[in-house]
Amino acid sequence: MSEKNELSFEENMNKLEEIVEKLESGDVPLEKAIQYYHEGMKLSKICSDKLTNVESQMKQILNEHGEFESFDVQEDE
Repeated sequence: MSEKNELSFEENMNKLEEIVEKLESGDVPLEKAIQYYHEGMKLSKICSDKLTNVESQMKQILNEHGEFESFDVQEDE
């Protein structure tokens, strides 16, 4: 799994999308579907963790004086 951790967010998402497409096709034997499911869940967690990490980094920015200050990203509703 460390190999997947070294891939970019986009590369992990592409692999996850490929797995979803294979599972949605319905032509996958049960054993292979279970394997794809587990791999997809691992990729999903990696992507989620990367997003959480970026979000926490975005909560603080440097102001013009070189000091960190809070910064909240407003989400569209």
